[in-house]
Amino acid sequence: MNIEFLRHHALSLPGVVECFPFDESTLVFKVAGKMFLCVDLEHTDYACMKCDPDYALELRDRYAGIDGAYHFNKKHWNQVAFHADVSDALFIELVNRSYHLVVSKLPRRLREGLQ
Repeated sequence: MNIEFLRHHALSLPGVVECFPFDESTLVFKVAGKMFLCVDLEHTDYACMKCDPDYALELRDRYAGIDGAYHFNKKHWNQVAFHADVSDALFIELVNRSYHLVVSKLPRRLREGLQ
């Protein structure tokens, strides 16, 4: 996985925008104003994304490249390494899950506007 492909994929999801709300190096992807993915452009070893808490623990047990996200609530956020034992397909699946997890919590009128 690389940042360019990750960025392209994230921006292809309905309603996604990118921004730098924290500093000049932390690229954040949001849907309806809610963050679901971020990457530190100065330390491009991993991306952070939301995850269902039970599945997050299962992934951390199974993959060396997945851990609780530093600086985030580790119950709900995973840190996924770009160059580890996580396949590109799984990486994209996790980005999609993060996106859909955030979208599922939006009010119905906002969810319907993303379809």
